[in-house]
Amino acid sequence: YCMPTNHPLYEKLLKQHLKILENLQYDSGLFAASQKGIDTGYDKAWLRDNFYECLAFEVIGDFDTVEKTYRAILDIFKKHEYKIDYAISRKPKHTHEYIHPRYNPETFEEYWEEWGNKQNDSIGCILFKIGELEKKQKGLVVKDDDDRRVLQKLVWYLSTLEYWHDEDSGMWEENQELHASSVGACIAGLQMIRYVEGVEVPPELILKGRVVLSEVLPRESKGKFVDLALLSLIWPYDVVSREEAETILQNVEYHLLRERGVIRYKGDHYYNKNADGWSEEAEWTFGLSWLAIIYDKLGRSERAGEYLEMAKKTVTRDGKIPELYFSNSTKYNDNTPLGWSESLFVVALHEVNENCSNPRQRTHIGHSLTG
Repeated sequence: YCMPTNHPLYEKLLKQHLKILENLQYDSGLFAASQKGIDTGYDKAWLRDNFYECLAFEVIGDFDTVEKTYRAILDIFKKHEYKIDYAISRKPKHTHEYIHPRYNPETFEEYWEEWGNKQNDSIGCILFKIGELEKKQKGLVVKDDDDRRVLQKLVWYLSTLEYWHDEDSGMWEENQELHASSVGACIAGLQMIRYVEGVEVPPELILKGRVVLSEVLPRESKGKFVDLALLSLIWPYDVVSREEAETILQNVEYHLLRERGVIRYKGDHYYNKNADGWSEEAEWTFGLSWLAIIYDKLGRSERAGEYLEMAKKTVTRDGKIPELYFSNSTKYNDNTPLGWSESLFVVALHEVNENCSNPRQRTHIGHSLTG
C-alpha cells in the first residue's frame, strides 16, 4: 500500500484534492461545506467543517491558508461577542442563545433557522486548533489582546454551559443528548487553549469533563452505543487512553464499517435508502480516511494502507469525494465534493505515504495512546 512521496501518482492525487478544497474557500477565508451555490444548504460555512477542512492545508505546511481561515473565525466571534457575553452572564435557555455553528461565509451573519444550533463540540474544536497552532507557531493566529479576550470568553462560555453535562445536538446536529464526542472536544479545546498566553483555564473545568467522559465511554450517548463521531476522541483530540481507543475502534469497525464508508450510527435516517428509514444507513466516505489516519498514528501501517485503498475507491469518476454513498450502492448524494471528506483524504494520503517513506519520522498520537 506504500507509495513513495515522490511518486507521480501521489503528487497528482494530492494536488487534485487540494485544488478541490481551494475551490471551496471564499475570499473571506472561510470554506463552504460543499460547492458554492449548491441548493442543499452546504454552501454555508460551519465552524466544525472549517476545522476539518483546514487540516489538509496544515499537514502540507500551507499555514497561510490556515491563518486566513482562523483569523476569519476569530472575526466571527468578535462580530457576535455581545451574544457570547449574554450567554456567559447566564446559561442560555433557548437554542438560539447558544453560539451558532454555521455562518454566511461572506458577511459572517448567523443563519436563524433552527438547525440543531446547540453544538458544544464546534467551540471545543476551534479552541483546540487555535491552541495547538499557538503551541507550534506562536503568533500565527493570535495577534493581540482582542484575540485573547474573545478566546478567554469562549472558555468562560463553556464554563457557564457546564459543558460536562450539557446536552447538545452533537457532531451530527440532531437530537439533544450528552455526547461523549462533544465533551471530549471541549476537554481537548480547554487543554490546548492554555498555550495561548493570557488565557486562563481553571484545572477543575478540564477535570469535570474528564470524569464524565470516562463514565460515558465507550458509548457516544445514552441513545447511541457506537457512533462515527467517537473517532474524534482518538484523532485529532487524543483525549482517550490506549485501551479506550482500541475499544472505540473495535466497536466502529464491527458495527459501522461498510464497503464505501462508515455509517454514522445504527438507524441513521439521513439519506437512508429504505422507505421506513431503517437499516439502510448511508455510508460516509470520510470514515475510511479517518480510520487510515488513526491506524497510521497507532503505528499499524498495513491496516492504515488498507483503509487508504478503500478511501481511494470512493473517489467519483470526475475525481471528487462525496459526503456519502447510499447503502450498498454506487449512488452518492449531492454534497459532492464534501470539503471534510476531501481534507481527511488529503491527510490520510499524506500521512500514510510520508510514514511509509520515512518510518522513523512517524508522529504517533500523543501520550494517551503511546503509553
